Amino acid sequence: MTDKTLTRMDLAEAVHSEVGLSRNDSADLVESVLTHVSDALVSGESVKISSFGTFSVRNKAARVGRNPKTGEEVPIHPRRVLTFRPSHLMKDRVAAGNKS
Repeated sequence: MTDKTLTRMDLAEAVHSEVGLSRNDSADLVESVLTHVSDALVSGESVKISSFGTFSVRNKAARVGRNPKTGEEVPIHPRRVLTFRPSHLMKDRVAAGNKS
């Protein structure tokens, strides 16, 4: 496994080389897409990207947890969590990458 992380700048550079927009326009486009995705998730909408996957927000109920070290019960407050469900195409592509 590599330590490489895909960054916004990497995405902007990919848009620049594939589409031919200027570097500034490419960075603005990437930023705009990420802003639209995050705004939709904040408002509770799901975001489905065909052949990639679906991002959605789940509401988790309050529950009682336990400190594993002391055994003390601790209340866990209700919260919203972001989930991602990859498409079958993405799962297959990632699995095929492991075989090489």
